[in-house]
Amino acid sequence: MVAESAADAPAQPPLLPALLGMTGLQALVALALFAPGVLAPRMGIDPAGLGLFTTTGFAVGMVASLGGGVLAGRLGSFRVASFCAVAVAAAMLCAMTGGGSLALLAAGIAIGLACGPETPASAAILGQLVREADRPMVFSVRQTGNQIGAMAGSLALPLLATVADPRAGYAAIAALALVCVLPFERLRTAYDPLTRSATSAFGLVTAIRLLRSDPALRRLSLVSAPYAASQLTLNGFFVVFAVAELGLEHVAAGVALAAGQAGGLAGRLGWGVVASRWVSPRLLVGLLGLGMAAASVLVALAGASLPFPVLVALTFLFGLTASGWNGVFLAEVARLAPAGRIGEATGAVMVGGFAGLIAGPVLLVAAAAVSSLAAGYLVVGLLAALAGLSLLGDKR
Repeated sequence: MVAESAADAPAQPPLLPALLGMTGLQALVALALFAPGVLAPRMGIDPAGLGLFTTTGFAVGMVASLGGGVLAGRLGSFRVASFCAVAVAAAMLCAMTGGGSLALLAAGIAIGLACGPETPASAAILGQLVREADRPMVFSVRQTGNQIGAMAGSLALPLLATVADPRAGYAAIAALALVCVLPFERLRTAYDPLTRSATSAFGLVTAIRLLRSDPALRRLSLVSAPYAASQLTLNGFFVVFAVAELGLEHVAAGVALAAGQAGGLAGRLGWGVVASRWVSPRLLVGLLGLGMAAASVLVALAGASLPFPVLVALTFLFGLTASGWNGVFLAEVARLAPAGRIGEATGAVMVGGFAGLIAGPVLLVAAAAVSSLAAGYLVVGLLAALAGLSLLGDKR
């Protein structure tokens, strides 16, 4: 009878298709999220307009992330992925209408509906499929989607804007997003039943209660704010900064940013190995804060005087730290999350990250108005250093 029951039990679906699907989703969202920043010089988008897009997107994303785990529980992670892909297409169609405030505001709202739920939904399904010992590596691999999408945009979009209309880049991303719905819907049948478990809403009050009751998760949420802001200074503003203050041409600035994205890709994979074998994820996340701070300060103080190959190497190191921390960080969140609530805990902790993504553009735009974008890089770097130091020596 026991043997019969075991034979009749449905086999758990394999990890790899879910990992590839969720990595692809993040690549798509990142490609769209950073597209206005990469196309800004050709579209006539100034730092204030770029700040409007990113601040709106991350404000909506912060609210949407709180419901991402619950949506995965009610609808399934890959149904949420399909919803995110449609939101990406809507954002790009709004951005195609121009660089004005109304178009950027509408695009920001739509991209927020994509970037908010995708990380909790991904954590919910991958957390069900992966062994705890493999969690840092698997979550780090998934987070490479951000770098894959950002690198593709950094290299392709400036060239496309040069040889054709800049709006063609937005149109291509929108078409790709709609195509992605097809594989997400095919994966939904096998994987979505694993995450359909949410029975109650998980809003801001519940998130605050969870963070208040768990000091370790609360500390991670606070740390994620300056870390996310540091990542944004590289991914969202570097092209504008490099053209306006470092004196680079648009395509050269895109190449330098692509080097930073390559560093992030190497970091997300490499740090996953390090955290799985040699250094605890919490200690590693603290050290990465010091690394991103050093890179940010060096870019701000010395970037304009560096030879281009040296600047490219520095942006690679910037990406290695400022864009390489996420996978190890999310694996640590999953480890600390209450049983069966990885998606909801991820959404709660990421409130801090979205707060940093909202405050980061405001800080950079204010710095540009009063002094320079370089001053904003300095401030964000110092905040990241303080956050990193706060994690060092924390043993939990």
